[in-house]
Amino acid sequence: MRANPDSELHRLGKMFGVLVIEQDGAWQSADGTWQTAEGVSFIAAFSAQLDGQYLHEGFVPPVYEMKTPPIGTSKEESRRLQQLLFAEYNVLNGNGEQRNLLEIFQNEQPIFSPEEWFGKGQGDQGPRDKDPLPPSGAGECCAPKLLQYAFLHGLKPVALAEFWIGATPKNELRREGQFYAPCSGRCVPILRFMMQGLDLERTVEENDAEALCRQVEIIYEDESLVVVNKPAGLLSVPGKTEEFSLSAYLKALNSYRYLMPAHRLDQDTSGLIVLAKTEEVYKTLQAYFQRRDILKRYETLIKGQWAEGALLTEEGEIRLPLLPNPYDRPRQMVSLDHGKPAITRYKIRERRADGSFFVDFYPQTGRTHQLRVHAAHPDGLNAPIIGDRLYGNGSEESNRLMLHAAEIRFVHPVTKKEMHFCIPSRF
Repeated sequence: MRANPDSELHRLGKMFGVLVIEQDGAWQSADGTWQTAEGVSFIAAFSAQLDGQYLHEGFVPPVYEMKTPPIGTSKEESRRLQQLLFAEYNVLNGNGEQRNLLEIFQNEQPIFSPEEWFGKGQGDQGPRDKDPLPPSGAGECCAPKLLQYAFLHGLKPVALAEFWIGATPKNELRREGQFYAPCSGRCVPILRFMMQGLDLERTVEENDAEALCRQVEIIYEDESLVVVNKPAGLLSVPGKTEEFSLSAYLKALNSYRYLMPAHRLDQDTSGLIVLAKTEEVYKTLQAYFQRRDILKRYETLIKGQWAEGALLTEEGEIRLPLLPNPYDRPRQMVSLDHGKPAITRYKIRERRADGSFFVDFYPQTGRTHQLRVHAAHPDGLNAPIIGDRLYGNGSEESNRLMLHAAEIRFVHPVTKKEMHFCIPSRF
């Protein structure tokens, strides 16, 4: 396949995937592209359609080729047609078992698109109900296509990678040549089934959570609050499956009866975080943040092709509204129609010889991943934070996210004294 200038790759970009496989003898793909003997080879796929077609030479076919989209004359008819469609998406797993997408998604939480959530008359509370159907596009991503083809042809999956090629979309923010994990909403439930029976290697985390806890540094403490320097890689609060977190560790260490972070730092972000020791102090600090009465400064290293406007000034302000990507949490997306206001001030402090920039960020709002998206987005700085696995270049140049909460200033909720803490990064 050769993309022409009018191709979807140039206009919108596309996710591609490669599955490394082992085979025990000569085999041939459905289109005759691969003919290999014993040993290791690979197969490739693209998500959904490319230039309006499901089939391109050199790529595996879809799990199910949809001839016409399921469009009904009423909501009930559309739902019935969608059910029929998803019933045709039958996928295999490593044990040779088969299920369709309706069966796989029957116990999953429903997913609302931004248009559904902010539909006419719904407001910020979202729709009252949701048909228990798989999300649109489920089963058309690279990973299910690749695994399905491998299972059908007796090939042993060895390693899988998905990457973006082409233009950078301005909502989901994917960059050419970067690797991405399967989307949590559409792919993960399918892969959870398809990968049963495979001999998977256990992933070893670079940073052991227990070891990270030993790096926690208490900067200040009194009867009302605690200020801590958190290492990168440690959760602020317990996650769904994670046992270790900053708050859990501190509670176990000092037997606090109450301890609640007044704000959050991403797991990959290091630096200063304030925790309240009483509910009253927590509520007061929360009010400070809502009124923007707390000054926060982050230090970061960024690198990329800077946006044209950012090149003209050493400091400025970024305004890009954000909301969670319903199909790929925890990633955030820019939405001018539905996103909540997100404002970041920045100031360049140093231009380094390796092409990176040392920058101060001053968030004026506190949206999830705000600084990371504002740095990487083409309408922001167009220069991702070094080490950003979600929006930038991952671990190519650093084994950690180069983002550090370096400074915080606020009025003590009880004593009313000004509190000021500054722990510079080591970038």
